[in-house]
Amino acid sequence: MSSSLSGRTVLVTGSTSGIGYETARQLAEQGATVLVHGRTPEEAQSAADRLVATAGIDSSQLHALAADFSHLDEVESLARAVNREHPGLFALVNNAAMAAPERHTITPDGNEIALQVNFLAHYLLTNLLEDALTSAPGGRVVNVSSSLHRTAAIQWNDPHRLRRYSRLAAYAQSQLALTVFAADPRVTAVSVHPGVCHTGLLHLYGQEGESAAEGAAHVVRLVDPATEIVNGAYYDRDQRVAPAPAATEERTVKRLTKLADLLVGHTA
Repeated sequence: MSSSLSGRTVLVTGSTSGIGYETARQLAEQGATVLVHGRTPEEAQSAADRLVATAGIDSSQLHALAADFSHLDEVESLARAVNREHPGLFALVNNAAMAAPERHTITPDGNEIALQVNFLAHYLLTNLLEDALTSAPGGRVVNVSSSLHRTAAIQWNDPHRLRRYSRLAAYAQSQLALTVFAADPRVTAVSVHPGVCHTGLLHLYGQEGESAAEGAAHVVRLVDPATEIVNGAYYDRDQRVAPAPAATEERTVKRLTKLADLLVGHTA
């Protein structure tokens, strides 16, 4: 068992089920304090209670927090709560994700919903937590991405895909954006494809999956301060590999930052 996570505080978005829940469990088992995030206070608290009841986690290691990522004002409230109550945040796991719906859907903030939930909310959250994440040596962000980012293109002139919507293309675009974002120089970050796992997103891949616990182990390894990481690196499970070419292009990183700042109404 690693002890390098003992006493470290980690926020795991989307930690009420799937890879996020298993990531929270494994981090807590290794001594971390875990901020368990769910869409509603009830979902977040239920997940924390389940970790205590079924995994034997000490309740003092778990803190339930809520924000619906389809509402950016809730993301801002989440960031304020973390900055106020957990200013020594060591790591942020940007895990929350949804499959793009069959029908084109725009959030109250005016963004295509998969782009907002899977990328823009995490972009905003990461920026708002920058001071906390850079306050201690080794602080890091782990973006839970997808191999499907390789099939994507960011529609710069139509990021909300108003003209031609495809749920798979919308999902892949959100994952490419999240992968590109790891190369942003403000916070040390990496991306990881945790493998095709038995989660709510399995149907996007059309194949058998590994367990969510196996996928989570690849995420936890990158959170562990014993693992040295290079900003912008991309991992396919436990192997560092080259991401899609766009993810390492400085011009693309800057262009995405400019677009994301515009869409979330945030200036860095």
